[in-house]
Amino acid sequence: MKKKERIMIRLFFEARPIWKGMALACLLCCGVILCAVTGPKLLGNLIDRLYIYWDGTFTGDLLGELLPGLGALLAVYVLHSVFNWAKMYLLNNTVSRFFTCALRIRISDKIQRLPVSYVDQTSVGDVLSRMTDDVSSMGNYIHRMIDILMSGFLTIIAIAVMMVAENWRLAIIVLVLTPISIFLSSLLAARSEKYFHDSFEKQGQLNAIIEESYTNHATTKAYNLETYTQEKLRTVNLQQRDSHAKAVFTSSIVRPLITFTDALAYITICLIGGWLILNDGSASVGAIITILLYAKQFATPLEEIAEGLGTMQHAKAAARRVFSLLDMPDEPAPDGKFPSAVEGTVRFSHVDFSYNKKEPLIQDLNVEIKQGQSIAIVGPTGAGKTTIVNLLMRFYDIDSGKICIDGVDCSTLSRDEVRAQFGMVLQDAWLFSGTIAENVAYGKPDATREEIIAACDRAYCDHFIRTLPGGYDTVIGDDTTTLSGGQKQLLTIARAMLCDRRLLILDEATSNVDTRTEILLQKAMDRLMKNRTCFVIAHRLSTIIDSDLILVLDQGRIVEQGTHQELLNRKGFYHKIYTSQYAI
Repeated sequence: MKKKERIMIRLFFEARPIWKGMALACLLCCGVILCAVTGPKLLGNLIDRLYIYWDGTFTGDLLGELLPGLGALLAVYVLHSVFNWAKMYLLNNTVSRFFTCALRIRISDKIQRLPVSYVDQTSVGDVLSRMTDDVSSMGNYIHRMIDILMSGFLTIIAIAVMMVAENWRLAIIVLVLTPISIFLSSLLAARSEKYFHDSFEKQGQLNAIIEESYTNHATTKAYNLETYTQEKLRTVNLQQRDSHAKAVFTSSIVRPLITFTDALAYITICLIGGWLILNDGSASVGAIITILLYAKQFATPLEEIAEGLGTMQHAKAAARRVFSLLDMPDEPAPDGKFPSAVEGTVRFSHVDFSYNKKEPLIQDLNVEIKQGQSIAIVGPTGAGKTTIVNLLMRFYDIDSGKICIDGVDCSTLSRDEVRAQFGMVLQDAWLFSGTIAENVAYGKPDATREEIIAACDRAYCDHFIRTLPGGYDTVIGDDTTTLSGGQKQLLTIARAMLCDRRLLILDEATSNVDTRTEILLQKAMDRLMKNRTCFVIAHRLSTIIDSDLILVLDQGRIVEQGTHQELLNRKGFYHKIYTSQYAI
């Protein structure tokens, strides 16, 4: 089976949760079709009665003769409208509320289970494009599959049967042209899928550029890169426009082609039907009118099917992108737990790791950190300092070796279990849109207001919080300008204090503040680090001189380790780094 066909079959299977609504919609479709094919037949009968009256054959009460037929015709078209409205309401409600919503939830859940490397390597705009535009396209196709494709084919079959029953000679005219029309339509529609796929890819790139431009607006302005950004956006936008234009052009040719074919059938029926009436009388006026109405109705489902075929290619391209995300392998998910409360001993044993297998980074890392020790990790940019944090938190898994906490191999534990033992204060103080109290309680949502205030007091941020208009209920966010960088950092320290975990990671937590604020942050961190096993990454070596152990990294290897004074006395790599910052 071709890959494209597998994608469409899978799309149908994805719609299984809404099969009851789809089944009911199919029944309503049958009601719509029944009304649609009954109307022309009733109208043809009425015309035949009028013709008989005009010809003088019938001399009775014309109104009494026509009234039942007119009532039946009115009832049929009223039922047609009711069934059609109910079908549309059900499809819109079922697809919008259940199918697309459930699929977006699945994508969101999938992203949570993907390796961090996927998030690092994929733009936010591309992920958003798959979750919004692509899922909407899939939902539209499920809608059209019933509303257009299914009802369209059933309508064609029903009309074909009614035409043959009415006059098989005239019916053949329409039925001969139909296969030709459908065959040409399918060929043209299939060519549009490639262009739709390219259009979606460019749309993802376009969303990524827009997201980056708005997120980094200040940087763009500072470096006068407005023209460069506009040109970059313009280039991708033009590529997306060209791909979309080709897709729309290819798929839109189908409808005019079908319309032309149906017009030929319509003209032919009129000519041959008139000849039959005038020559051998094998067709009545009512029969000709009925066939003409059926032929006119025949055009509508064909045009809708053509449009549905275009939507199918659109949906194929969208489904391919969505399924490629859903089919990505999850991170291995062991469910091991710590046998007892964690004390805080950490050991790296022959650990190797690289982001790119061709470029080794961490090589044969061996170190043991005892409970309650403060470990500083220093080294030049790219030495692997932050990588060690990523490995500790299991954002990435090691290539070989072991990382053990209290003697338990972390690879046998669930990621939630490992991460639940760490508190983190990073270089970039991340705050979400919410109150100060909610931000501080981010790692402990069930914390009481008293616990939140106590943590902020210990982190030296209670005073400035109370000076704000709303106090702890002041609404802030990551992009807020009401707080300084140092104040944001103090809030993240309070957050870590509230979590009260046995292991702590401080990743250059004081690198973005002035010296005076650094002193206050250092006092807060000293409180935070007390009685905890701490991993401190710092460029300012003045902040780690009291550490129990300093690991000096270079190109992924520990080249030196010891206390601050021991390393200075060795006159080695650490001494070189330190003297580059401070004269001794």
